[in-house]
Amino acid sequence: MSDPQANKAVVTRFIDVFSSGDVPALIAMMTDDSSWWVSGRIDGLSGTYPRDEFAKLVEGAKAAYKTGALKITPSGMVAEGDKVAVEAESYAETVDGRVYNNLYHWLVTVRDGKIAGVKEYMDTMHAKQTFIDPA
Repeated sequence: MSDPQANKAVVTRFIDVFSSGDVPALIAMMTDDSSWWVSGRIDGLSGTYPRDEFAKLVEGAKAAYKTGALKITPSGMVAEGDKVAVEAESYAETVDGRVYNNLYHWLVTVRDGKIAGVKEYMDTMHAKQTFIDPA
């Protein structure tokens, strides 16, 4: 049986590591078979990323940020069983002076103290306009 409070602690630590930009440490917190799913229908962004593909996605995005990291600030968490629901906001300035500031809902599955899966819901149009089709 999963401990919801322990799972929330795992997710909180995961968000802290994500915000640091340390991709190897982030990936080490994920199970070998984990995946990250991004909502929407935007080529180059939406879809399911196995752990190693997710690492490449995050590394690629880091290059766009002035600080090399996307700051994620959770505003709420609810846990039940192996699931943790997270509401969060991101912030980063890009190397070309734009601001990426998005709102998220993540449904995170925790298994044996590691992240086994994430479903990410966000404003995909803002992400597309920032990273894929900057004006």
